[in-house]
Amino acid sequence: MFYEDLSRYDYTEDGDTFYDPHNLRIVRFEPPYERLNIGWLSDAEPWASGPAPAGFIDKLLAVIEAQAINQMLGIHPCDSCAIPFDDPHPWYVPRTGNRCASWGTGEIRVPGTSGTAFAAPTLIGHYVADHGYLPPKAFTDAVLAFDPHTHRPPRHPWFPFPWIPEDVEPERIE
Repeated sequence: MFYEDLSRYDYTEDGDTFYDPHNLRIVRFEPPYERLNIGWLSDAEPWASGPAPAGFIDKLLAVIEAQAINQMLGIHPCDSCAIPFDDPHPWYVPRTGNRCASWGTGEIRVPGTSGTAFAAPTLIGHYVADHGYLPPKAFTDAVLAFDPHTHRPPRHPWFPFPWIPEDVEPERIE
């Protein structure tokens, strides 16, 4: 699925759903911030490549590991990995020579400036680390400035995103 970088996010119309898999909680809400697409790549469309800024890949992978947003029931494969997996290969295990798995199931949010957040598929880690995708500078700067372990909402500290509205009540996953 391709969306141009920095275009308005409209993949889901149901708002954002943040998951806390350790405590089986979720929060769903219509975001009070504008979401901008980053890293929704397709081999049919050109995308920027080049060396990532120092520390960016590790920081991006830490954000992906800390967040679980809009998890889907299916998985999405990387279009750039030409050879399909063998049947016994787990989808979540990186291919030989890759740093990240080439399939994704959800998204991340990274706070931007002025009431915006970047919306990216979890596959963005694979695209950057294994294919050399270079996101726009505004996104790389936002990732480098964001620490999902410390930037948490006061009322919902178990969700790693600072802009969850205070009036949202967590739901139990059953």
